[in-house]
Amino acid sequence: MDHSSAHHHQPSLLKTLAFGLLTLSALAVGLLSLRYALPGQPYAPELGNLLARRELLIVHALSAALALLVGPLQLAAALRRRRPALHRWGGRLYMAAVALGTLSALPLALPAETGVLASAGFLCLALLWAASSFEGLRHARARRYEQHRAWMIRSFALTAAAITLRLYLAAGAALGLPVEQSYPLIAWLCWLPNLLAAEAWLAHERQRARAQRAE
Repeated sequence: MDHSSAHHHQPSLLKTLAFGLLTLSALAVGLLSLRYALPGQPYAPELGNLLARRELLIVHALSAALALLVGPLQLAAALRRRRPALHRWGGRLYMAAVALGTLSALPLALPAETGVLASAGFLCLALLWAASSFEGLRHARARRYEQHRAWMIRSFALTAAAITLRLYLAAGAALGLPVEQSYPLIAWLCWLPNLLAAEAWLAHERQRARAQRAE
């Protein structure tokens, strides 16, 4: 194997490993979140605005779980190529999940029980989640598939906030931090690094594409 083929193989392997880890995390959290459909389930964190709106919380948890479960399939290039009809139907399901997830998230985020900073973080997440998803849909309808893919990567990075939210909540609990202190920070940390990572990945892909065209 020459140096150029090794150079191209390594990013592909890293991409496969990263996508595999993301897919497993999405499946685990998505399936775990389906428990909210069962009666008598505990809600974490146990905040008053969530407990007072159990029905909305259930809708939000289930719709976000659906987006987590469908999203990795939508991003799989092989499935898009081999089963375009399945990709389109998966896209419709994903968009419905995002729409329901956003509409149910807004009233959950608005009460500032843990502070305005927490509400602002979750409101920004909900609005950017919807905006990136529907921007992706707009490009798909216009057959601008490269832009469509980029926007859906951003959308799923925000969907993955459901994964990182749980990681940060667990870390906060392990450190013994009161949820009232940790939640305002987690409201931003659960999605902002995800989005920045997606932007960095997209920039890397654009740079690599330019380098390949220049060869």
